[in-house]
Amino acid sequence: MSVTAIADRVAFGTGGVTQPRLIKSEWVKLRSLRSTVYSLITAVVFIVGFGMLLSALRANDIKHFGIGGPERFDAAAVSLRGLFIAPLAIGVLGVLIVTGEYGTGMIRASLAAAPRRLPVLWAKLTVFAAVVFVIGLVSSFLAFTLGQMFLSSAHVGVGLGSPGAARAVFGGAIYLTLVGMLAVGLGFVLRNTGGALAALFGLLLVLPVLAQALPTSWYNHVFKFLPTPAGTQIITTVSDPSSLSPWDGIAVFAVYAVAAVAIGALVLRRRDA
Repeated sequence: MSVTAIADRVAFGTGGVTQPRLIKSEWVKLRSLRSTVYSLITAVVFIVGFGMLLSALRANDIKHFGIGGPERFDAAAVSLRGLFIAPLAIGVLGVLIVTGEYGTGMIRASLAAAPRRLPVLWAKLTVFAAVVFVIGLVSSFLAFTLGQMFLSSAHVGVGLGSPGAARAVFGGAIYLTLVGMLAVGLGFVLRNTGGALAALFGLLLVLPVLAQALPTSWYNHVFKFLPTPAGTQIITTVSDPSSLSPWDGIAVFAVYAVAAVAIGALVLRRRDA
């Protein structure tokens, strides 16, 4: 079904345009895209596959060389390490569901069905955030469970009942959801796939690298507030005095995501499609 046909059904079907109808329309569009399946499968492979691989490698190291230091070993974070890579797939999909429509001009049909415009953004955001959260939660749980099987062979595995473990698994889903929100927001702000992806990966990947060039006194104060260092604190179970707490970190990351969505909403209302 084409986007135009979907918009026509929403605009002229019985009952008129409502937010639930727009959400249903966005759900049809999202599951109709081949890139949705490929991106979500890639994200699951990154989270579960890398989590298992890194857990197996770490368990093997511990068996031969021990943990290697006096610091507390963060078994949960090891098995959830794939969450550092999964934003690549989630971010691409989040940008594409917005910029893809701008690129083809089909966004005009969506906005014609909802002239107030912002309900279209809320519908896209709701559908994408819900899908990413569910995929992220299931994948994080699998990565944790399977990863701890390998780490348990080296007698360092933990269970969901361990301090911080359940929060780390649940927090992994929250982190990925916020990445998706950030991607959707940047898509509406820039309306160009290349530009939005460059901005997204610049924030998530390049900014932490550039921060390492700062003087030490600046770095200690700046680095922990950058998107990736702040957001990924939610998947740790070992406290680090130089970093934000898990919930403070995810709150900082949420500010970046909400800011991108807010600016995207402003651009959507004021600029022609």
